[in-house]
Amino acid sequence: MTTSPQEQAPDRPPARGAAQSQGHPRRWLILGVICLAQLTVLLDNTVLNVAIPSLTRAMDASTADIQWMINAYSLVQSGLLLTAGNAADRYGRKRMLIVGLVLFGVGSLVAGLAESPGRLIAARAGMGVGGALLLTTTLAVVMQIFTHEEQPRAIGIWAAVNSLGFAAGPLVGGFLLNHYWWGAVFLVNLPVVALAVAAVAAYVPESGNRLGERPDLVGAVLSTIGMASLVYAIISGPEHGWTSARVAASAASAVLVLGAFAYWERRIPHPMLDLDFFRNRRFTASVGGLVLITFGMGGALFLLTQYLQFVLGYGPLEAGLRTAPMALTVVALNFTGVAAKWSARMGSPRSIGLGMALMAAGLVSIATLTEHGYTGTLLGLVLIGAGTAVGSPVMSHAIMSSIPREKAGAGAGINGTLNEFGAGLGVAVLGAVLNARFAALVPVVASSLPAALAAAGSERERARITGAYSSGLETSLLVGAVAVLLGGLIAAALLHRADRGDRADGEDRADRGESGGRT
Repeated sequence: MTTSPQEQAPDRPPARGAAQSQGHPRRWLILGVICLAQLTVLLDNTVLNVAIPSLTRAMDASTADIQWMINAYSLVQSGLLLTAGNAADRYGRKRMLIVGLVLFGVGSLVAGLAESPGRLIAARAGMGVGGALLLTTTLAVVMQIFTHEEQPRAIGIWAAVNSLGFAAGPLVGGFLLNHYWWGAVFLVNLPVVALAVAAVAAYVPESGNRLGERPDLVGAVLSTIGMASLVYAIISGPEHGWTSARVAASAASAVLVLGAFAYWERRIPHPMLDLDFFRNRRFTASVGGLVLITFGMGGALFLLTQYLQFVLGYGPLEAGLRTAPMALTVVALNFTGVAAKWSARMGSPRSIGLGMALMAAGLVSIATLTEHGYTGTLLGLVLIGAGTAVGSPVMSHAIMSSIPREKAGAGAGINGTLNEFGAGLGVAVLGAVLNARFAALVPVVASSLPAALAAAGSERERARITGAYSSGLETSLLVGAVAVLLGGLIAAALLHRADRGDRADGEDRADRGESGGRT
């Protein structure tokens, strides 16, 4: 039985030119396998939100317990993304993908059989470890097996699976809870994980970059503590107050530890995060725009789900169905290759600019057409989906293609970390904008919408409260739209400048080569 070059020498990545000239012969089958692994994690990210009422009743869980059930997963996953990406590069991406699936499956089994909030929180933390390995490794594998020309479409499909997981989570959760007990939302992961492990073992080629590098254990510890502290400060800020001792201590710890991490990475010969990445103009342009984009979109979509349930009166399953058009638009444009064709014709800067403009227009549509009920929301979701399909894969490809192939895991870790950071910050800031506006319009009742509605004494009072919430939502969505548009313009302008700089550098090198030949 013959093996491909990637399978024969997993520790020696092929030259960039060779990798771009031909892809892995089974690359599209492999893409389906890693998308299956990715979908397992993504479904769990949103399915738990539907199960919260059932968990509260079954375990007599407090509000703090519920918050930690959700946050334990995101904190561990966010903190470990950089470390997980580096581990995939050093020890083999196929190996780490299997390890991630196994950890996620074991965590799902423990969570499904948990009898106490503490055990469920611990299981969710374990699932976060597996999720970090999966999210970084899948994108890194895509960059290894596809040619440079095919990478945008492959990343588009990978991104479409992300959107599909976001939309399908509440639907799957709602169906399971209607027929089974709450543990089913975790145990349903087990057959999918088993199938994914078998498929990865059979089809995904090994790749990595050992090259004699020793593990950067100090960097791994510092990055994990620093990112977890930063995400915790962002998550807990709206609840405890941005000036509270808890949030201030967490934020200060994040700044100090991440500063120490950057200093350490500069000193050692083989860092887990090469800070020279940020000298690359395309990389810097892409990451700067990505933070603003995820800030606007993450916060806006979080608030939108509350609007659908609290103001328009939909249940969790109905709200999930009504947000599905966004994901379906992404899936349709990316799976058919339409978005990739548009992006190839326009180029990266214009694709990003157009995509973010469509997303911003969608947010504006939702914000300004709330009086028309779901109609304005539907239009906005379709526009957001179209913008996401066109712009987001190009942004991810710009980040991943601007760093060496042998460090693709580290690049995927950076991409995932920025997504988590931007989205978390967007939820916190845009949520604070909404709450401030809502409290200013309804100062005599509790600041949360459910509490305010419960305290309302008449339908007129309820209408006034929901109107105030809609007004706050409009302000927040408009702020999010500005952030998305600004992020798109910045990224497009900087990428355009980087492209011009690269062309100028190439011409200079060509001129020097010609001069050398004449002399």
